Amino acid sequence: MKSVLVIGLGRFGQHLALKMQELGNDVMIVDKDAELVELMANQFTECSIGDCTKEPVVASLGVENFDLCFVTTGDDFQSSLVTTALLKRYGAKKVISKTTQDIQEMLLKQIGAYEVVYPEREIAERVAMRYNSDNIFDFIPVTGDVAIYEIKAPASWVGNTIVGIDVRRRHGVNVIAAKRGERVIATLGPDFVFENGDHIMVMGASSDVFKLAGKS
Repeated sequence: MKSVLVIGLGRFGQHLALKMQELGNDVMIVDKDAELVELMANQFTECSIGDCTKEPVVASLGVENFDLCFVTTGDDFQSSLVTTALLKRYGAKKVISKTTQDIQEMLLKQIGAYEVVYPEREIAERVAMRYNSDNIFDFIPVTGDVAIYEIKAPASWVGNTIVGIDVRRRHGVNVIAAKRGERVIATLGPDFVFENGDHIMVMGASSDVFKLAGKS
């Protein structure tokens, strides 16, 4: 369990706070809009009304006691920038800030953001990858050009094992899990036999995965 501070109760901030709490964390919410805070107050044990671009407000929150501090006021970049800087000044351990533009990401990192999230870009990338091929069903970026993809197992794999196909050498990807209907098989041994209709989670470069998906 982690102690989490969420500053900014737009749609993203609300969903984030609720999900972090659902996952068993202690969550405190803060926004300068009293109506928003009051609307969500019955769902959280800790909430505060305040403008976190003001130093006394941030100083009063005890931000050094939180494991994670999220700044989700990305639609107002000046507010996000000032809030992130103040959190770092008052000893926040990890500040994760939301942004809407690439240049904002660079500036937020320069003033100390541990990580910058760009929800619109990430969603757009996932949608583009999903619809780039009829056989790609999900996409999670890892680093650079490497990502985890959910694709349909190629027809030629049905009835064969991972070791028999020699997946890594022949296709340049790693099969890390399989989905059979609603069941996810998270541990695949070399003797795992593929069945018709299986979806597989593979990690590799986009070009290699696209080639493999084209054979599905």
